[in-house]
Amino acid sequence: MIGTASVLGVVTARGGSKGVPRKNVALLGRKPLIAWTVEAALASRTVDRVIVSSDDSEIIDAAVAAGAEAPFIRPAELARDDTPGTAPVLHALDSVDQDYEYVVLLQPTSPFRTAEDIDAAVELCAGSRAPAVVSVCPAKTSPHWMFFVGEDGSMEPAIPAEKVIGRRQELPPAFELNGAVYVARTDWLRENGSFFGGETLAYVMPEERSVEIDTPLDLLVARAILDDGEV
Repeated sequence: MIGTASVLGVVTARGGSKGVPRKNVALLGRKPLIAWTVEAALASRTVDRVIVSSDDSEIIDAAVAAGAEAPFIRPAELARDDTPGTAPVLHALDSVDQDYEYVVLLQPTSPFRTAEDIDAAVELCAGSRAPAVVSVCPAKTSPHWMFFVGEDGSMEPAIPAEKVIGRRQELPPAFELNGAVYVARTDWLRENGSFFGGETLAYVMPEERSVEIDTPLDLLVARAILDDGEV
């Protein structure tokens, strides 16, 4: 709860992951990947209830074992590759037996996000009266040094050539979505249909807590970080 406003945490995890098959129940530090997110959500001071939205019984069992609730099974039509990321959240809001002022989307692919990150994002959203907050981290590469490559190998700068900054020391700070925390007022999310809008604010997280597991290499990196004791 933030002030008098109730907060629902929704952990979304479908069974048909492609980059890393069965990644949501893959082991990371001797526990399923999804357990990291459930445990962080349960440790949050602001999140009142933690539920899992999944179409997969093994994922649901792993999330429940970690402490989440599973009040429903996600419909198959909301677990396709092309399902918008907000759709399962809106379905979850419609499927629970209580109204919430805020909703927090937490994806299992961000295992190193902490309860403190969740709380800070919720507090930023409520304290600023912004309709939504999304987490970001420093971008690995500046858009000034990015290109679109055509089928013929031609290169087109992502930023118009006349505006490109070539010296690293002069580059403005750039940030990228890290997929860890999405917060929104539920009434605004229902109306907007997305966590992104002109008034959405950024919650900045450090690179070491922004590991996002979408490929087998990402999973190896996360395991190596744990082996080094850095998280």
